[in-house]
Amino acid sequence: MKPLIFALCVVSAFGSLSAQKPVWQPSPGHTQVPIWPGRVPDPQPVAGPEAAETSGKDFLVAGRPAVGVSSVMQPTMTVYSPKGKNTGAAVVVFPGGGYQVLAIDLEGTEVCDWLTPKGITCVLLKYRVTDVGPYPKSGPYPESSMALEDAQRTVGLVRFRAADWHIDPHKIGVLGFSAGGHLSAAMSTHFAKRLYPAVDAADKESCRPDFAVAIYPGHLSLSAAEWDAKQGTKNFVIPHPATADKDLALNPDLHVTSQTPPTFLLQAEDDHVDNVNDSLAYYVALKKAGVPVEMHLYAQGGHAFGQRRTKFPITGWPQLVETWLGTIGMISE
Repeated sequence: MKPLIFALCVVSAFGSLSAQKPVWQPSPGHTQVPIWPGRVPDPQPVAGPEAAETSGKDFLVAGRPAVGVSSVMQPTMTVYSPKGKNTGAAVVVFPGGGYQVLAIDLEGTEVCDWLTPKGITCVLLKYRVTDVGPYPKSGPYPESSMALEDAQRTVGLVRFRAADWHIDPHKIGVLGFSAGGHLSAAMSTHFAKRLYPAVDAADKESCRPDFAVAIYPGHLSLSAAEWDAKQGTKNFVIPHPATADKDLALNPDLHVTSQTPPTFLLQAEDDHVDNVNDSLAYYVALKKAGVPVEMHLYAQGGHAFGQRRTKFPITGWPQLVETWLGTIGMISE
């Protein structure tokens, strides 16, 4: 992903996020729960209070706007439980937004509306993000550890509360979009050790996802130019791999192993925010490590379509995920 380009997209979609705005609340019957019992680890100052803003007419998906949440410094999770059948599977959802805002409905609540009727418990994570401004901004790990800390904590919490929420502790996955897609990959490769000191018994649970879904993910690859630019910077002394296509190099901060969970990848070739090489590079690394992986590439579809149906065939992806979850044994086919 090109962070500057995406930052401009975010500003264009949601306008200025510094003015006083309403605070996002889930639908009636659902409650946000803080994921940290006390002070959050690695706190950062923000330019203003948390706010939710609806995009204008310049950003419509399937004819509808989207809601962006900014300046999140108190992360929460909202549990959406199945009303009828329960497969025992659970999905922690990571909305995208360039690690600067969260597309909380387009890539969050609407996904839960799809999953819960299928008998899958959905846990929507409102992870920490900060807007651009005079303060340190959030970003992908290791540029910033906040989002990954929140994700690790939440998966552990879901596993800890599995019996209470009628979840199979061996069927807990992650699903993310754009930056949230990167967070899904980061969770799939950074689960052996927490980034923060344990605060309670939930942090003793494994935070390894049992499966991962990354929809139009970013930050998964480095171009040859980006790789060379990072040489000599802190903690980056790795020579560029001798690949046939040097623009298809995996981000070295993602350490794929045979323990990385089964993964589903989806992206459009005309995605001009997150290059299709992000999915391709990660796919190649997963295959080399012997990790079960399924990837779908479509010629058209662009970026940030979420779960909404448009004229492009790629927006039928939810059915592909349902089929895949059956093939890996997470739900009944």
